[in-house]
Amino acid sequence: MREFIVEADGGSRGNPGPAGYGAVVSDAATGETLRETAEYIGVATNNVAEYRGLLAGLRAAHELDPDATVHVRMDSKLVVEQMSGRWKIKHPDMKPLAAQAARVFPPGRVTYEWIPRAQNKHADRLANEAMDAGARGERWSEAESTAELDTAAEAAAGGAGGVVPPGPPGDAVAGAARVRGALAEGRAAAAAASGSAADDADGAARAAAAGSGPEAARASTGSGRGVPAGAASDSAGSAGSATDDADARAAGAVEGARAVEDDADGATRAAGAGSGTEVTQADADSATRAAKADADARASVRAAEAEPDAQAAELGADTHAAKAAKAGADTRAAKAVAAPGWAPADMGAPATFVLLRHGETPLTPQKRFSGSGGTDPSLSDVGREQAERAAAMLARRGTIQAVVSSPLARTRETAGIVAARLGLDVSIDEGLRETDFGAWEGLTFAEVRERHPDDLNAWLASPDAEPTGGGESFAATATRIAATRDKLVAAHAGRTVLLVTHVTPIKTLVRLALGAPPESLFRMELSAASLSVVAYYADGNASVRLLNDTSHLR
Repeated sequence: MREFIVEADGGSRGNPGPAGYGAVVSDAATGETLRETAEYIGVATNNVAEYRGLLAGLRAAHELDPDATVHVRMDSKLVVEQMSGRWKIKHPDMKPLAAQAARVFPPGRVTYEWIPRAQNKHADRLANEAMDAGARGERWSEAESTAELDTAAEAAAGGAGGVVPPGPPGDAVAGAARVRGALAEGRAAAAAASGSAADDADGAARAAAAGSGPEAARASTGSGRGVPAGAASDSAGSAGSATDDADARAAGAVEGARAVEDDADGATRAAGAGSGTEVTQADADSATRAAKADADARASVRAAEAEPDAQAAELGADTHAAKAAKAGADTRAAKAVAAPGWAPADMGAPATFVLLRHGETPLTPQKRFSGSGGTDPSLSDVGREQAERAAAMLARRGTIQAVVSSPLARTRETAGIVAARLGLDVSIDEGLRETDFGAWEGLTFAEVRERHPDDLNAWLASPDAEPTGGGESFAATATRIAATRDKLVAAHAGRTVLLVTHVTPIKTLVRLALGAPPESLFRMELSAASLSVVAYYADGNASVRLLNDTSHLR
């Protein structure tokens, strides 16, 4: 039986405040990183973010092999003790998350271990990357993440807690890690020879943080937790439960100790915040070094994969890529200094609606009107296969946090298939139902043209026209969908939600996001089981990110 190691972490910059999580799934036998996941989750407490990280890590492991055993390693004493069954869970935000985590794998297949924060650097860096992305109004991207590279480089250079996987002879992952380690040693030597100014800046930053009192000390936590040793109960005691308060106080010493383990980057950020400056010179130096390390490490990985001889690849990457990356590193550092004066206001992460049209029904291939006033057909065999394919793709993506469905049978069945794969529950919203097509239900367009030509012409010409027999106009549908949109955006601010619905609601959401006229509904193609995406920001603006994607069906 295969065994995975899941390392997870979460943080909140304010507790509660802007929060995010990170999780890593590794092969227990080789140490190879198999999956990384991270996400900005909006405003939450430290412990909620940690639970969200645990849940994401377990789900990622389950997608890799549902029959595996899992050993979870976290630096949250509270989560480890509660999930191990030794501490009770009564906090209203954490209890459902813990229940979901317990259901991912059968009982007995998951074990938990508390580790010092220094041994959880990879997940911690992912959580910080997610929070940084959220602060920019962006989504964390695995392709752009440097967490694994940074952690391995730190370990190779003698940093605390990291482990470079030895791997079997010829193992590509281990070879790449060794090359990164060699590059990290080279960078450390160069920094020792010419980095006295940077050391002075870092020291000044730490001194400023130490001298500015408790607020700076709280700001300096590397994962954004901001929890001094005496206040950790806030993260678990907001529900007023005596049990949770006691649990959080027991974990407080651990949380407080983690604060003093933060690296120099966290101290530099704290100094900048404490002094009221937007960006310090230490920030610029740090950004330059980080960008150069990123470019060097990425170049080393490519070289290690392209050349059988890892040592040759190391030398080539170390000399050529370092020079080539210098200009780009300087540019990125300059942007880091200039950004605060020109960047838009931080609106936080948007509410993102992933819009899934239901799979085919027996009426779909025949192109018959099928709204909310007809026979309410279920999915066909083809439709169920489409739903399974959509579920597999969304599971790989791993960003869906909730599933909401129209009340009709075909959408509820599609949503159930996807939610089962994601380990989520389905909630029903009446506002997502399809338009009522009145007497046209079950007819083809040609049949409606033949039987009700005047009504059809009026319907095509005006959004206020109703289908024959008292159906629902497109104007009435738009009013209903707009109200449903506003309700769901408010309920899911900063989250990614799957809405399983129909042709007209999805086209209407896209039309409203674009500010397009009603006749645009007739100019959009929307296939069965297709995916579209719309993001909604705090200032009321929206962004259409995807329309009618069917790549998962091919």
